[in-house]
Amino acid sequence: MVSTTKQIPIVGFVAGSGTGKTTLLLKIIPLMKQRGLRLGVIKHTHHQFDIDKPGKDSYRLRHAGADQTLVASRHRWALMVETSQLDEPDLDSLLSHFEPDKLDLILVEGFKHEAFPKIEIHRPQLGHTPLFPQDTSIIAIACDAPPVVATCLPLLDMNNPEEIVIFIEKHLFQLI
Repeated sequence: MVSTTKQIPIVGFVAGSGTGKTTLLLKIIPLMKQRGLRLGVIKHTHHQFDIDKPGKDSYRLRHAGADQTLVASRHRWALMVETSQLDEPDLDSLLSHFEPDKLDLILVEGFKHEAFPKIEIHRPQLGHTPLFPQDTSIIAIACDAPPVVATCLPLLDMNNPEEIVIFIEKHLFQLI
């Protein structure tokens, strides 16, 4: 079970690729910020990625062999850590990098195989096999049409981000 030092509510958004997880989060995050929530976000990707730009000093230092590179300015800082792991990172170890006293909620995109509260994005017309029949940690389905498999889970309109924010507030904040 995923945990952090301080009891910070965590909710994930899971689905097959191209279903609209990031698009939905881009609508939900501003609504939560309007409510005064301090948010952390973790996004999982199966692709190699690089946040550095070739030619920049941090890129050059990292490629010279630094195992960890921290870039900082008065506006933000970022820590890049090289891993030699061939396995996917586990969510619990990533959560340990957040500053729990500065957050009210952590939103997670992906990590569908980990056990923590998740909302499945389900768009039946895309033909992805639903996750919720086999995953007991899915707490709701955000969809744009009735799911292909019957469920007793709450159904949320994925085109109504306000409804999803209200669900998250009611469901997660009552658990702590």
